[in-house]
Amino acid sequence: MAYVFKILEKEKINSVVPLVYELNEGKISENILKQRFSEMITQNYECAVIYDGDKLIGVSGLWFCTRHYSGRSVEPDHVYIDKDYRGKGLGKQFFNWIYNYVKEKGYEAVELNTYVSNAPSHKFYFNEDFKILGYHFLKKL
Repeated sequence: MAYVFKILEKEKINSVVPLVYELNEGKISENILKQRFSEMITQNYECAVIYDGDKLIGVSGLWFCTRHYSGRSVEPDHVYIDKDYRGKGLGKQFFNWIYNYVKEKGYEAVELNTYVSNAPSHKFYFNEDFKILGYHFLKKL
């Protein structure tokens, strides 16, 4: 069966909450995720997803902006593929779909953050020719 890659309709945004909840290892409640996603969809944000038939198996948020150092760029965020589908080349297919999608929209760069502790993602992004540009800092107010 062929996988379906697409941009999720905004009214279906809560369907990604269980996957993002898994990604965050339950550290952020599903209610808070729902609140945040309802706000995110009103911003420069789209949500790319992967379906296997009717089953949602992958997600990546896409934040669109223009930066002085990279031009029109997109930031994949909360990238997650169901653990039963990993190691089969699906991440590479998903990112190829994302690259083509954002190029068609006129964007010229992709940049992202990944958790320091997520070594498998580092290997994946290095294999996708991403370069480390700096550090991501966070201060909660």
